[in-house]
Amino acid sequence: MKLMQLYASLKPELQAIEDQMARTVTSDLPILSETSLHLLKAGGKRIRPVLVLLAGKFGDYSLETLKKVAVPLELIHMATLVHDDVIDDADTRRGQLTVKSKWDNRIAMYTGDYIYAKALTVVTELDKPRVHQILSGTIVQVCIGEMEQIRDFFNVDQSIRNYLRRIRRKTALLIAISCQLGAVATGAPANICNALYSFGYNLGMNFQIMDDLLDLCGTEKAIGKPPGSDLRQGNITLPVLYALREDSIRDRLLTEIEAIKQSDGRADSSAAVKLVRSSKGVQEAERMADRYIAKALKALDSLPNIPAKRNLTDIARFVAKRSY
Repeated sequence: MKLMQLYASLKPELQAIEDQMARTVTSDLPILSETSLHLLKAGGKRIRPVLVLLAGKFGDYSLETLKKVAVPLELIHMATLVHDDVIDDADTRRGQLTVKSKWDNRIAMYTGDYIYAKALTVVTELDKPRVHQILSGTIVQVCIGEMEQIRDFFNVDQSIRNYLRRIRRKTALLIAISCQLGAVATGAPANICNALYSFGYNLGMNFQIMDDLLDLCGTEKAIGKPPGSDLRQGNITLPVLYALREDSIRDRLLTEIEAIKQSDGRADSSAAVKLVRSSKGVQEAERMADRYIAKALKALDSLPNIPAKRNLTDIARFVAKRSY
C-alpha cells in the first residue's frame, strides 16, 4: 500500500484525531481559539498521528486509547512550531502567515504555551504512568534542543556531533515516541515497543536532515517558505557544516554567512545557498540521511509481519525521498 492509499485507509481515524485536536484547543476566549486553530487549519503531514495509529496495530488496537496519545503528540509538535516561528522571526509556515506574523510575538508565545498545556490535559486521561513519564521526559529534551539551537545560531565552528545531538532532541525524539507510545498504550510487548522506538528515532533523524536539505534545495512553492530560511535565521545545518569543510569555498561561504549575521537575517542568502549547492555538502548530508533510513528499516525486521509493518516501510521510503 502506497502512502496516499495508507492515508485514505486511515481517513476516519485521522479525522477523529483532527476533530479532537480542534475541540481540545478551542477556548472561551475568542482570540485564543483563533490563534490556536490557525496552524491546525493550515494542515500538515500528520506523520506523528499516523505513526501512533500504526504502532497501535501491534497491540490491542483502540482508537479511543490512541487518540489520547496522538492528539497530545501532534499538539506538542504544533506548540513548538508556534514558538519556533517567534525565535526564527518567520513570517510564513506551510504557505500561511505564522501566528507571530498575523498577530504578534506575545500572542504567539502564549498561544504555544496554551497548546502545550491543553496537550497535557488530554494525555492525563490515559491511566498509564509509563506513557506520562516518557512524554514528560521527551518534552524536557525538546526544550533543551531548542535552547541548543539558539545557542548555536551562526556558530560555524560547531561539530557535526553537536548538530546530530540537537536534531535528536528537537525532532527525532518526538517521532520516536510517537511509535513507542502507540505500542505502549495498547499493551504491545516490550521488544516490539523498543523496535518501534528505534524505527521512529532513525526515521526522525532522517526527517530533520531532509528538512534541512529541502530548505536549501527546495522551492518556495514546495516547502512553503523561501529557500535559505535556515541560514537567514542563523541555523547552521548539516549540508552547510559539510560545505564549510571544503577549502575551495570555505572563506567565501564564511563571508556570506557573516554578512547575513550582521544584517540580523535581512541579507539575501541566495549566494550562500548557491555555494552550498555547488559543494559536496548536499551529497554528504544525503548520504547521512540514507544511513538513518537504512537503520530505520532494519529496526522493522524483528516486528510481526502484519500490514502495519509494511505501512511503516512505505512511510520510511516516502520520508527518505520527499520533496516537501
